[in-house]
Amino acid sequence: MALPAAAAAAYQSIANIGGASSAAPSAATAAPGANFSDFLSGAVKDSIDSISQGEKAASQQVSGKANIVDVVNSVNAAELTLDTVVAVRDKVVAAYQSIMSMPI
Repeated sequence: MALPAAAAAAYQSIANIGGASSAAPSAATAAPGANFSDFLSGAVKDSIDSISQGEKAASQQVSGKANIVDVVNSVNAAELTLDTVVAVRDKVVAAYQSIMSMPI
């Protein structure tokens, strides 16, 4: 099931549309030959960046320095990222429990 990878790619494309793309390509958008640990660490870094951007936008709105539309978009992106991270965590825990319950 490639749902988390598809979700990560969708979030990355949305970030690129918003102009929040970084100068260096992240591991989440690396070449297909890259290893899984690089992909996973890149996805985690992208998730952290998305959540911190949402927090920064919310704090700027409190101080009256941000547009409400930008704040809503940033907070929604952070919420979707958090939901994806929780879903991936749940799948990893379920896989671990399944492996541990296998007979030897």
